[in-house]
Amino acid sequence: MRSADSTARRLPDSIVLIFLLIVLAQAASYVIPAGEFERDGRQVIEGTYHAVEAEPLPPLTFLTAVPAGLAAAQEIIFFVFLVGGVIRVVRATGAIDAVIGWAISRLGARPAWLVAGMVALFSLGSSTVGMAEEYMPFVPILVAMCLALKLDAVVAVGIIYVGAGVGYACAAVNPFTVLIAQDIAGLELTSGQLVRWLLLVVCLAVGVQHILRYAARVRSDPARSLVADVDYTGGFERPEGVRFTGRRAAVIAILVGGIGLFVYGVAARGWYLVELSAVFLGIGLLAALVGRLGPNGAARAFLDGAAEMTATALLIGFARTIEVVLSDARVIDTIIQALAAPLGALPAHAAAVGMLAAQTICNLFIPSGSGQAYVTMPIMAPLADLTGVTRQTAVLAYQFGDGFTNMLVPTNALLMGILGLARIPYQRWVAFVVPLLVKLYLIAGLALVAAVQLGYR
Repeated sequence: MRSADSTARRLPDSIVLIFLLIVLAQAASYVIPAGEFERDGRQVIEGTYHAVEAEPLPPLTFLTAVPAGLAAAQEIIFFVFLVGGVIRVVRATGAIDAVIGWAISRLGARPAWLVAGMVALFSLGSSTVGMAEEYMPFVPILVAMCLALKLDAVVAVGIIYVGAGVGYACAAVNPFTVLIAQDIAGLELTSGQLVRWLLLVVCLAVGVQHILRYAARVRSDPARSLVADVDYTGGFERPEGVRFTGRRAAVIAILVGGIGLFVYGVAARGWYLVELSAVFLGIGLLAALVGRLGPNGAARAFLDGAAEMTATALLIGFARTIEVVLSDARVIDTIIQALAAPLGALPAHAAAVGMLAAQTICNLFIPSGSGQAYVTMPIMAPLADLTGVTRQTAVLAYQFGDGFTNMLVPTNALLMGILGLARIPYQRWVAFVVPLLVKLYLIAGLALVAAVQLGYR
């Protein structure tokens, strides 16, 4: 067996892997013909794909596109910096460490309750109000908690991202994915959600079991952790001896209240990253005031927390660059057309599973759930009519392809950012999540076949 050190040296770093994908995207643009769909607003008009003239990308595009990718991802990058600073301010008050210490004393012997409860909570947020980027602040908190419980960072990220991935894949009323897809497909909004709630429960059970099995392995033998060789001595300190005082309870109440506010804002007011960043700044200011950090103490904590997010922010920008290169070359629609067109020749059951395969591959190029819906659903919805698949089933295939794949694809900027924040090499995460995805895709395939058989509407 290779040592962890030799494995770490043999495998490329996440930033190296993403940069290689940028170069590969540019190379592919020279052999993939340029083409586009006509669009009505953001919706693709079915049957309108046509070849277009496009200038070959300049040789150095793989370099010049990186600043463009950073610019395209600026909202989430700035969100990451601001949230990192605010979380450090909150933690400087001792409130988070006090809560972690309290949780350890109550859950130290029962980590299964912690894992199951947290996964369900994150999944519920994604399934109902489409939360995803909002989970970024919880990464250092959960990593610290899991380390204290003799688990590891993989368990912490698994709690967050398995919950979010399953929540998106089986979303009941997610406004950013399922409702957009249903609207494009001409379905009644929120229709068919009982089936999706059932699938959410089933897939959550599978996800929790997968995390707990890995967690038990780590607790019994820490050397078997996928990140046993990663240094977590700085930034994820174990909270010990920090009392849970009334002042710290007030800081936690401010944090929880702020999170509740932006959950409401996302669901009822259509807030996104700009508004959520403002909410977090408000949390930081109030926490510093109640925690009596003082202006200079709060400023130092904020700057230190933001500085720690530099690697995460760069990973996000580099990942977004892949889409920038393919868009500039005008080949994304060609890729989508090539994936979607063959499905029309398949029988209903095979077509439904084929839609899942197509959506899965599409998500590599369009990791945005809403963006993928606008591109693929205008094609998949009429295609469903031609193959005997209900449009509701086509929407379900889209959800599975988007949500489950987001747990794996390196073009997903949020995933790469969270892995960077948790110091988990991408290849180690792949080793953890691929066996889970095999099980989830098996469930997804069976669910689509059953949906076709039962005429799911």
